[in-house]
Amino acid sequence: MFKKSLAALALAVMAIFAVPAAATAYGPASNGTVVGDVTAGGNVTINFAAGAFVGGESVTFVISGNGGVTIAAFKAATDDAVKTANADGSVGAVAALPTNASGSYNVTATGASGRIGTATLTVAAADAGSGLPNTGSEVPVLALWTAGGALALGAALIAVMTIVRRQRLSQD
Repeated sequence: MFKKSLAALALAVMAIFAVPAAATAYGPASNGTVVGDVTAGGNVTINFAAGAFVGGESVTFVISGNGGVTIAAFKAATDDAVKTANADGSVGAVAALPTNASGSYNVTATGASGRIGTATLTVAAADAGSGLPNTGSEVPVLALWTAGGALALGAALIAVMTIVRRQRLSQD
């Protein structure tokens, strides 16, 4: 019975340490470069340098993110298109971002040889303005602490004056 409990405990400890190791497993490096206007409604080119893929192989581009993205003639929330790598293994694709684009878009290029390239597009919405609206107080924290301290000091002064007054009245 003790051996089974010890074995279960050992498995539990190994599972605790194995989960973070699996979460940080190897993934493709972001080796794509983004060229162009990365704003809502803009066009960007995602390029992968020479040697990223095998020359002449088919490379499938997949873009996923908020809203629809257009590569060539395809349009969907998750879009994919197939391009042919140049003789040196470089390849590129043009993506047209929608006018309501915002947030991050992940680009994954997968070659027929199994090579993978990634890139990330981070888009700020065209009407983003200066950020969140100011709905809170603009009074500095120091002013609040000073006001609270003055209120406490005033309450203490009133308490002391009341005690002194009562002592004087009781002496008379």
